[in-house]
Amino acid sequence: MTLISKTLVAVFFSAAILFVENAFAQKGADATLGTWVTGSGKGHVQIYKQGDQYFGKIIWLKEPNNEQGTPKLDKNNSDAARRSQPILGLVNLRDFKHAGGNKWENGKIYDPEKGKDYSAQMTLIDPNTLEVRGYIGITLIGRTDTWKRVK
Repeated sequence: MTLISKTLVAVFFSAAILFVENAFAQKGADATLGTWVTGSGKGHVQIYKQGDQYFGKIIWLKEPNNEQGTPKLDKNNSDAARRSQPILGLVNLRDFKHAGGNKWENGKIYDPEKGKDYSAQMTLIDPNTLEVRGYIGITLIGRTDTWKRVK
C-alpha cells in the first residue's frame, strides 16, 4: 500500500468517525426519541421526553390479544391492582436521564412477561441501534437487549 493510499484510508476513517460523532452531537440528549422494535420483535416502544427525563411506552404488540381474543393484560404484575391494566399503552421505561454522549442512565425498565422492575441504562450504538440494559443492583448483573429504530 502506497503512502497516498494509506493517507486516503486514514482520511476516510477520520471522516466516518466525524460523521458518526456529528450525528450524535446534532441530536444530543434527544437522540433516542422515536419508536423502537424490541430485540424479540414482539413489541414497539415509543421513547418520549417529559421535562429532562425519558420514558418509553409500548405502542404495538405482535400479539396484542390473548387466547380469548381480548387485550393482553399485565397479569404478572406484583401489584395486584395493576394486573387488569392492558400491556398495550403500558409505560415500561421510566426516569432516564441523559448522562452525556450516547448514554442514558438511572432509569427503570418494567418487564411485563415477568412482572418485574429493574434498574436500567440505555446506550445508543448508532442512530438506529439502541442497547437497553436491565440490571439488579450493579450493571454486571443483568441483560442487554438490542433495539432497532422503526423507520
